[in-house]
Amino acid sequence: MSVQVGVVLPTLEAAGRGDYPVAAAARQAEDLGFGSVWAVDHLAFHSGIVEPAVALAAAAAVTRQVLLGFGVLLAALRQPAWAAKQIASLQVLSGRRVLLGVGVGGENPAEWAAAGVPLRERGRRTDVLLAAMPDLLSGRPVRLGAPFDIDIPALAPAAPVPPLWIGGRSRAALERAVRCGDGWLGLFLDAEQLARRRACLTELAGLHDRPVPRIGVTLFVNIDDRDPARARREASDFLRSVYVMPESTTGRYLVAGTSEEVAEQVTAMVAAGADHIVLLPAAADYPAQYERLAPLSGVLAG
Repeated sequence: MSVQVGVVLPTLEAAGRGDYPVAAAARQAEDLGFGSVWAVDHLAFHSGIVEPAVALAAAAAVTRQVLLGFGVLLAALRQPAWAAKQIASLQVLSGRRVLLGVGVGGENPAEWAAAGVPLRERGRRTDVLLAAMPDLLSGRPVRLGAPFDIDIPALAPAAPVPPLWIGGRSRAALERAVRCGDGWLGLFLDAEQLARRRACLTELAGLHDRPVPRIGVTLFVNIDDRDPARARREASDFLRSVYVMPESTTGRYLVAGTSEEVAEQVTAMVAAGADHIVLLPAAADYPAQYERLAPLSGVLAG
């Protein structure tokens, strides 16, 4: 199976110096040949974040072919009927281009309290929503059991169920991906860790008599051929700003340096099992990074 390459849109405050040039970035990504654009999700976090359904709608309006990925949606934070309504509406208006990434989150308890959702229920709510999503999107009435205990009437417009990508690094997330996902999308992984997750996914697929899901990974990248040390510093600063991560830890999860160095590291992730690479520029200048990252699609295709 060929390796697909996508990029994350500048929906983070640290990307684009706070002006969130989402539409321009989506057009540029499509023009450069990337297969997908992605938007991250949090209600409240260390950095400002544009709501992903809104961001992807803006991207859909100015593009024709590029796929639109939630990377990943914290679905349990949302009222189920409205979440399904947004996803179906985006799927219809975009011409069926949605990639539905779903994860449980939990890094910031304050956002769950703000949404009125108990943090301890996020996994259970996610599983109930995932089981009901085909019916919700297809326009069939649904009874959601505990902890929701609500009846949802048929929603329209109905839409085809998008490919489902499950995020998360835990065994529970991997099991969720095997049970109901088309793919698994990892984050904060090096090649060795990714290979172990791949082995676990293969094992779980055998236990559940299910196919092994596609394997994706989001990578924090920064290319600067003139000053690779600057690329690594900027990427480290980006991670510390967005995720409040200590500098001693950032280096393990960065793919930064010259074009050759970045290509080598990304190729190592493919060798470890990834067939879908999502590149998140750990930088303020997204247009420049997109230009520098675009040749990777050709390298991986070859």
